Amino acid sequence: MSKIGKLPIQVKEGVTVTITGSDVKVTGPKGDASFVVPQGIVVEQQDGMLVVRQKDPQSVTVRPLFGLTRAILANIVKGVEVEFERKLELAGVGYRAQVQGADLVLSLGFSHPVKIKPPEGVSFAVAESIITVKGRDKTLVGNTASQVRAVRPPEPYKGKGIKYVGERVRRKAGKAAKAVGATK
Repeated sequence: MSKIGKLPIQVKEGVTVTITGSDVKVTGPKGDASFVVPQGIVVEQQDGMLVVRQKDPQSVTVRPLFGLTRAILANIVKGVEVEFERKLELAGVGYRAQVQGADLVLSLGFSHPVKIKPPEGVSFAVAESIITVKGRDKTLVGNTASQVRAVRPPEPYKGKGIKYVGERVRRKAGKAAKAVGATK
């Protein structure tokens, strides 16, 4: 049995959970979200907590879905209460980002600016050289941040590009440093 799956999900004040058959709908101050629970998994609401359990704990097909279902529901409950965010950092001379309407416009040394349209439920914010991707769906926020980073990933020689805040880029020496160290 999954250690994560056994943990109850605390539902805070201001968040309402409605369970109808296998459909779980969560409403909070940041919006609403729903999730269809897989067969063999049961979700119950007990005094301010959501409890996820398996109908048949010995079932080989249900066992891997147990912890996954609990984790997804916990992320949905947290997302409608407080939005998830990923922060990206621009590193490079002349690299700029700005928000025009809802779109993110990046100037990254290409011959043209790159426009990225956010999926529904995701928003961009830019402060100095930090791009913030916000939304109530953790998966969608992570995927959108990954797409922004993929436009110009950090390169190993000068470290220029878009990287996550706190990400370490492994640096390489380059040709000039290699030539100095080589003796014949």
